[in-house]
Amino acid sequence: MVATRVADMSVDELKSLIQETVTQTLLDLFRDPDVGLELREDFNCLLQNSLAAVKAGGETLSADTVAAKLGLSW
Repeated sequence: MVATRVADMSVDELKSLIQETVTQTLLDLFRDPDVGLELREDFNCLLQNSLAAVKAGGETLSADTVAAKLGLSW
């Protein structure tokens, strides 16, 4: 592998390098770590039941309410 020095790069090459670096960094930071994973069957059933209950008019709670009930603070 031949190392290229920044001083030897053209302005366009440097811009391209910076763009690629920023793009890769953003992709790494914002990627979904759960992509490709499957839900356990028991959790999937609970989730489907919860969604059905909400769709049928069931009560929903805000994250703040749930946190307070669990004694958590943001």
